[in-house]
Amino acid sequence: MTEQKTQVSVSRFAPARPSLWSVGALLIGLAVVGPILAVLWMALNPEENVWPHLMSTTLPRYLVNTGLIAGSVALLSAMVGTGAAWLIAMYRFPGARVLEWLLLFPLAIPAYVGAYALVDFLEFSGPVQTGLRGLMGWETARDYWFPEIRARWAAVVVLAAALNPYVYLLARTAFREQSGGIYEVARALGAGPFARFWRVGLPLARPAIAAGTAIVMMETVADFGVVDFFAVQTLTTGIFTTWLEMGNAGGAAQIAMVILVLVLVLMGIEKASRSRSRFYQAARHQRPVETIRLDGWRAWAATFFCTVPFVVGFILPAGVILWHALSNAEGWVAPGLGRALVNTLAVGGSAAIITVLGALFLVYGVKLTASRLPRRILPLSAIGYAAPGAVLGVGILIPLAAIDNTVADTILALTGWDPGLVLTGTAFAVVYAYVVRFFAIAQGAAESAMDRVSPSLPMAARSLGRTAGGALRSVYVPLIRGSVGTALLLVFVDSVKELPATLLLRPFNYNTLSTRVYEKASLEQIGQAAPAAMLVIGVGLAAVALAARASR
Repeated sequence: MTEQKTQVSVSRFAPARPSLWSVGALLIGLAVVGPILAVLWMALNPEENVWPHLMSTTLPRYLVNTGLIAGSVALLSAMVGTGAAWLIAMYRFPGARVLEWLLLFPLAIPAYVGAYALVDFLEFSGPVQTGLRGLMGWETARDYWFPEIRARWAAVVVLAAALNPYVYLLARTAFREQSGGIYEVARALGAGPFARFWRVGLPLARPAIAAGTAIVMMETVADFGVVDFFAVQTLTTGIFTTWLEMGNAGGAAQIAMVILVLVLVLMGIEKASRSRSRFYQAARHQRPVETIRLDGWRAWAATFFCTVPFVVGFILPAGVILWHALSNAEGWVAPGLGRALVNTLAVGGSAAIITVLGALFLVYGVKLTASRLPRRILPLSAIGYAAPGAVLGVGILIPLAAIDNTVADTILALTGWDPGLVLTGTAFAVVYAYVVRFFAIAQGAAESAMDRVSPSLPMAARSLGRTAGGALRSVYVPLIRGSVGTALLLVFVDSVKELPATLLLRPFNYNTLSTRVYEKASLEQIGQAAPAAMLVIGVGLAAVALAARASR
């Protein structure tokens, strides 16, 4: 008996022998976290320290503009998203059932496409000012006053219109999961509609609203296309300016580190705010919330409130872009559009497949290994989703370029043949950036799906002689293929819409749909940008349809 106990204690504390799954999971985790570590290293060890210069000149302006825009977009998105979610979840009014899903449609419009459409709609030659001049008899801009379109307020409106569905989706789910009994008690105690919202519904839904607002703020901090088009200098535009115009990669890395710190602070605040509150369900089978029918002007006011975000966030940009796409039929056969579409399908499809396969391998490898290191890297691999594309561009391009040049020089010295730049001279860097940026989506889908599989099933497969890989193929994959398909689609859609990382990492004369839209719109060629923008919107609608189906 004593000998058996000794053997058990020794085996318990013996170091786990590394396996293919544990080593592979560790390498995948390091590959995903690598660009973030590279940014931190370059920021802390720059070749030329421009930090004092940035602090005394442009950095305060970048910080102020970023803070003002992020705070304003978060506040506006929280108000619109929470208000619409409350009305949809608690009341019945004309169009409520349709608006419940239409309010998700702005997610299909990339924010930079919305910016181009808004300027085209409101500028001097647009339909609004043209109509006003025709109606009032004005001839020039001196005859009337109209707000400046390319300004910070317009960037806030565009970003809030595109991002408020994040708050709406999470808040709607939170309101619907609450017990109907608490609202009946509140009504019995004399609480009116506003009191029920402010004192009952809002506090209980605060964690979900905070999570949605945090996502909105992180997406706002990461934005480049909107703020660049409206000429607002933020931290993201500062990376492009410092790196591409000033030629200082170290300074760009230092600004990127500021963005990373800001994003991590936002994540920490959101997590801390939720950790201080505890909400529990009162009963196992709680009574659902019963919607209240609105009549008269209140019903139409609710319809109007819920229609405005849909019109501003989807109908306006999609309508403007569609009108240009139909009015400029030659744009559909313009040189470069077909190649941009092929490039988009190639890099987006490759990134989706690699990301999902890597996430499956990582999650499954962590499940199998007893080593602590892969388990600690697993949550860190999700940080790429919070890192803006411009930050990843800095962390990927500079190290890859150094590796590329070293390998090419070595091969040239040994063989006399110059292979060229294999990593940075092709779309490899773009695909790598997409994998890192959206790895959290695939990882979350794979982890949640695998956790739903009963442990007895893979154990039975192993007892019948299946290897670890065989158990993955024959047990897990058939049971989680729906989640895998969803992850593939979501990663592909987000890759299609990604702009900053693509601009920084694409090879020379290599366009995707997003970069083609950006280039044409930057030259005020909205008609030429419209076909590519419509294709991007179409891909986005597929993701919205999937999200609507999943949230039923």
